[in-house]
Amino acid sequence: MRIVTVRRISQVFFLVVFLWFCLVATLGANWWQLRGWPINWILELDPLTAISTALATGTLFSALAWALVTIALTLFVGRFFCGFVCPLGTINQFTGWLGRLRLGPDARVKANRHRTPQAWKYYLLFFLLFLALTGSVQTGVFDPLPLLHRSVNLALLPLADNHLGVLSDAPRYYASVWLIGVVLLGVVALNLFFPRFFCRFACPLGALFGLLSRFTPWRLGKTSEACGDCCICEQYCEGACRPSGKIITSECVLCFNCLDHCPASRMTFTAKGSAAGETGLPDLSRRGMVIAGGGLLLASMWGVGALAGTNRNPLLIRPPGSLDEDRFLARCIRCGQCMRVCPSNIIQPALLEAGIQGLWTPAINYRISRSGCLPNCIACGQVCPTAAIRPLSLEERQGLGEFAGTGPIRMGTAFVDRNRCLPWAMGRPCLVCHELCPVSPKAIFTRTVFETIRDGQALPAKVQETGLTLDEVLPTWVNLASGDYYVRGAGQPESVLRRITAAGGVNLILDRPLAKEGLPAEGLRVDIVVRLSRPYVDAAKCIGCGMCEHECPVAGLRAIRVYSENESRSRPGRMLI
Repeated sequence: MRIVTVRRISQVFFLVVFLWFCLVATLGANWWQLRGWPINWILELDPLTAISTALATGTLFSALAWALVTIALTLFVGRFFCGFVCPLGTINQFTGWLGRLRLGPDARVKANRHRTPQAWKYYLLFFLLFLALTGSVQTGVFDPLPLLHRSVNLALLPLADNHLGVLSDAPRYYASVWLIGVVLLGVVALNLFFPRFFCRFACPLGALFGLLSRFTPWRLGKTSEACGDCCICEQYCEGACRPSGKIITSECVLCFNCLDHCPASRMTFTAKGSAAGETGLPDLSRRGMVIAGGGLLLASMWGVGALAGTNRNPLLIRPPGSLDEDRFLARCIRCGQCMRVCPSNIIQPALLEAGIQGLWTPAINYRISRSGCLPNCIACGQVCPTAAIRPLSLEERQGLGEFAGTGPIRMGTAFVDRNRCLPWAMGRPCLVCHELCPVSPKAIFTRTVFETIRDGQALPAKVQETGLTLDEVLPTWVNLASGDYYVRGAGQPESVLRRITAAGGVNLILDRPLAKEGLPAEGLRVDIVVRLSRPYVDAAKCIGCGMCEHECPVAGLRAIRVYSENESRSRPGRMLI
């Protein structure tokens, strides 16, 4: 079997496996949904993730040890991962092939010639590794594997959720997903102009493989220095590594097109160097390396911003089990796995809530979700490939058993905005937050007060046998039949309240008729009194699940909102309770 055929079979296999793992990262009862599938396996093969998190944290997460296999094979045969495994590389190669169909031989050679900007990916790699040294892992923004996982999880699969309804039982929405989609479309579309554009110019993982493969014993090369002028190998080279001349070994992605298409069979894959000579790396300028080293200065500036300290954004809430902010940013690779698996759809990609270094990291949004954070759900920590969200047990999440002393995991604390709360600001009855609080005993309690709905403006009324008839109609928002409204004589604050049990227009039915009290049938004036249950939050019991915020009937800015105060993951953020 031709080696090119083997390569294509391998590419299709790993692309299908990648897509399958994205599909099954969905909670549900179907056999194809999350049932112990190793959905992070391809991510765990990524040595850039392993190296950057190890530099940032000083430890190697055990699941990322798979990357050692990738490193070992790369040291032996070169950039096999780019040519045989990488799913984004496969997509780029296919779209680049489509773009070449319209080109003639000379134009193909021109499109595949080596360009100086191919060194940019090495500068980007060094820049990201310098950032990792200071504890900020930004590789996930550019690394092709997290990039494609994020794009498929958040931009593509929700299209099937929303229009086909086969992957999820309800539509899923993600804030700022348009930006993620634009990045993916840009990466793919550029291949129509420059084959494998991202792989050649911007891929930090490809740059890492290029460094690892510089001294690999097995490589592609020419059997003799002499060569014709057909340049067929240049027409089909995917790495723009100059196979017809002095080959740049670090740029070869092992597509084997040159070996397969050479009419004179002068290309070979062997332990010997190329007879026409080799170059280990593209030309790397000192200026570029100095700019890459600026990652250290930039990361220091981020630290001066104190976004993880007292100047942190109180609205930034991380998923349950998240590490403290500094350690969280040292591990999170923005893959979107936690966002995809969340059954409530509350985990969203952040924009600038945590600063530029927190771009696309998971943050909680209670408004866009289907509900609050379910107290019996621990899915996000189980799928995180780097333990930025550590795996929790149900007992630890709920503060049961051996964790009873430390209590449940807290994501934050709810605060009532009295300027927007219906019972506080509008004089309207509402018990939604109190009724939906899942904590037992409830973290939201109420205190009942009675207020006149039109203070100082008593209403003329006529006494009827079973109730009253008002002389005017009250506003439509006053639901007199709700059981929260009462009647008493005007100017008699100490008199017994009579609850309104039914209302029809201006006619009111009372639980105790006024006719028996000997009141005058004419000239009577009454006050309409509303019973208000005003909510309060017990910070010692609130876990920040956001059920109250999600269901609050006040549209837009909710009248009760969860802030990060008292979150379990941050000692400086805890309240004295």
